[in-house]
Amino acid sequence: MLLTPVHTGICNKNTDLCQKILDCITPEDGDILVISSKVCAITEGATIDLSSLSISDAAEQWAKRCGRTAAFRQAVLNETQRMHGTVIGECPLAMLCELQPEGLQEGSILAVNAGLDCSNIEKGNAIGWPKDPVRSTNALRNALEKATGKRLSVIMSDSCCRPSRLGVSAMALTVSGMEPLLSQVGREDIFGNTLSMTHEAVADQLATSANFLMGNADQMIPVVLIRDHGIPRSDFSGWVPGIQREQDIFQGLL
Repeated sequence: MLLTPVHTGICNKNTDLCQKILDCITPEDGDILVISSKVCAITEGATIDLSSLSISDAAEQWAKRCGRTAAFRQAVLNETQRMHGTVIGECPLAMLCELQPEGLQEGSILAVNAGLDCSNIEKGNAIGWPKDPVRSTNALRNALEKATGKRLSVIMSDSCCRPSRLGVSAMALTVSGMEPLLSQVGREDIFGNTLSMTHEAVADQLATSANFLMGNADQMIPVVLIRDHGIPRSDFSGWVPGIQREQDIFQGLL
């Protein structure tokens, strides 16, 4: 498997993301592109001007409890409400939000600050996910395939944290053109034992590998090309499925 970082430079709301990618690389049939959710949101004009927000008492209280400005906390509350979520935890500088955005078929998404961040964006602004990540992922894949004549898959990713682990990892939010999960149920291990519950988080693991190359500082690498991977294409398009709470090993902690 070959992962190639794509250095695009700075993108803004006037950037044609498809053309920007094609200016940097020449995709081949079967390639997978992992795209940062933040660059998609930026190029779609989804930047939030924090000075334009009306600040609620709740946002003021969250700012006192978690730090950062009340305006940023208001943006987090707004995004949480937009994605039918709730705030279920907190720590210094962060609110843990459980989100159920439109179109998510199963489970929920745990996101620090509802996916919002103030890094890699002009001061006074915040940036999160595109308004409709499924549509964004499909649109980018369709545009790339139309321009190249190649069959491609696209993963939209975002950085995330793991329970009880220090450091940033990544997760796949939406996928177009491949299966996000691979069930191993019914297969045998090396000793002939039948697997009963294992599902490979294919899209999440690819997103994590890509995120290591993207970085989270000034690298300006919002896209990673994955080639020679052996992963079959499919017609899947949508949010990466979550897990029902009664099946979640972490349910007692949430």
